Amino acid sequence: MMARLKIDNKTARALWLTSHRLAQTPTGPLDVLDLIKDLGFVQLDTIQVISRAHHHILWSRNQNYREPMLNQLLQDKRAVFEHFTHDASVLPMQFLPMWARQFQRKKDQVGRSNWFGKHLDPDLIAEVLHKVTQDGPVSTQDFTTKVNGEKKMWQRPPHKMVLDYLWYAGELATSHREGFTKFYDLADRVFPSDQDILSDEEQVDHLCHSALDRIGFGTLTEIRKFWDASDAAEVKAWAERARSKLVDVEIQSADGSWSEAWACSDITARIAALTKPTARLRILNPFDPAIRDRNRLSRLFGFDYTVEMFVPAAKRKWGYYVYPLLEGDRFVGRIEAKGDRGRKTLTLTNFWVEHPRLETPARTAKLEAELNRLAKLAGLEQVVWSV
Repeated sequence: MMARLKIDNKTARALWLTSHRLAQTPTGPLDVLDLIKDLGFVQLDTIQVISRAHHHILWSRNQNYREPMLNQLLQDKRAVFEHFTHDASVLPMQFLPMWARQFQRKKDQVGRSNWFGKHLDPDLIAEVLHKVTQDGPVSTQDFTTKVNGEKKMWQRPPHKMVLDYLWYAGELATSHREGFTKFYDLADRVFPSDQDILSDEEQVDHLCHSALDRIGFGTLTEIRKFWDASDAAEVKAWAERARSKLVDVEIQSADGSWSEAWACSDITARIAALTKPTARLRILNPFDPAIRDRNRLSRLFGFDYTVEMFVPAAKRKWGYYVYPLLEGDRFVGRIEAKGDRGRKTLTLTNFWVEHPRLETPARTAKLEAELNRLAKLAGLEQVVWSV
């Protein structure tokens, strides 16, 4: 039996950042679709503090990106589609054949849930489908049903429940967005008609291989969680089928400990091709795919990070929407900042470093330069420091 390949922590960090397109300087020619293909998906989020998560994530890889570009791919080119990975996301249209099982999985999940189920009146489903068929793309504003009884956080009116259920099921698809308002159309009018048909096993194989290709190394749980479109038993069966294409590795954590994982077949070539990550300071979004798994983030980088948006203000350690700061191959701090599009200002309200020795004039200058670049993404003209 071959010895397990051992990957030290510095190399593991470089592999991770390179896989997530964060090791390179975020400049040069821009191909937004290629960026999304490389990442696999980009999480969508409604919250706009400076720029919404999906825009910020793409901008972090290439700062020539601007906000209208994503909807151009969705509406004009039909090069991407929206659906649910671990959360609502945008995916390359070429991945659609491996997504048929996810439409069915999500249809079954939401159909059984108490939250959706009691609002899924067959007559209302038929009414919504008829309206979309006759009128074309619709948004929630085209319906008038109301929430019955006491209103609770995240509760939605019945027609919104039906629209989302049909979207999860793949019967409706996102046609386009106006601002962040989603417009739904029949999937047959959004998705290509000539897509390949894959068996369920082929879809699982594709999902797992493409996940491992994008993260470079990971446990079976981490491979499964990448798309969140298969279950543990399916991923275990895939690993048995694909055993000859997987490499046994041990990954060193930031604390010096080691853990077992699987790596993609070309892992040694990837290691040989590594270059030193750029020393440029990067402001990452809280929903960036490189930091989405907080346990793995802590294990690889020794950086403890929690999203506190839904934590009561009095119990927050940091703040409502806090951005991690990546410099080279380490996380050096975090900031709290807010954009005001009316006043065209970006205001820095808090700046923390991971260690007092990291608070230097040079790093502060780097942060100032990056804030000015981030302001341009959101169409803001002035950066204000209030710390």
